[in-house]
Amino acid sequence: MPKHTQMPDTTSSPNASADLPLGEPLPGWTPRPVPPRSALEGRFCRVEPLDPEAHADDLFTAYTADPAGRSWTYLPYGPFATLAELKAWMQATCLDDDPLFHAVIDRASGRALGVASYLRIAPAIGSIEVGHIHYAPALQATPAATEVMFLMMARVFDELGYRRYEWKCNALNAASRRAAERLGFTFEGVFRQATVVKGRNRDTAWYSLLDKEWPDAKAAFETWLAPDNFDAEGRQVKSLAAIRAALRR
Repeated sequence: MPKHTQMPDTTSSPNASADLPLGEPLPGWTPRPVPPRSALEGRFCRVEPLDPEAHADDLFTAYTADPAGRSWTYLPYGPFATLAELKAWMQATCLDDDPLFHAVIDRASGRALGVASYLRIAPAIGSIEVGHIHYAPALQATPAATEVMFLMMARVFDELGYRRYEWKCNALNAASRRAAERLGFTFEGVFRQATVVKGRNRDTAWYSLLDKEWPDAKAAFETWLAPDNFDAEGRQVKSLAAIRAALRR
């Protein structure tokens, strides 16, 4: 009879994987808190949980400055033809804890000019995504637009202690991809045929920012947002990319 070699039972051995590569240990790791429903206060803006009754009128008015609806192109919803349609969508979609929608209030005017949300919130592993970012023309390319992202990042890393912050967008959305890179996210790849949006294929580009990268990113944001980085007309003196490069040196 052929001789059979019995394989050792390693299922209960504490050293069963000692010869295999493993991820770095995370001693003391515990699930992180979920984001609270409280406002984030900045110099240029306030970011507060979205309330259709309080914010829909301002947002609808602000979005009408984009009559062609181009800013809705890569979102899975919109544009909305009437205030009633926008408010109904908000009531049905924007009041849950995940996604957790926020309105962006411009301090200069006191009006809501955009939205952004936390989503795919995973406290057990410390991962969270920012998305549903939709800025009206009056908010785009302003200091407040950048400050929103800084405030939301600071909550995730400094206040809540998450490990990973994600940005995902349609791979064809060049503006969103440029924004992710400008804000300090790292490109991780494209998930092909990831979903279907408005009857069309969507490949999804993935970006991330990690907790170990946050201190450098935070320093760049704080330097960029400082009053002395803006001239008398409110224009930036140094770009965020230039500041980040200088801090690296």
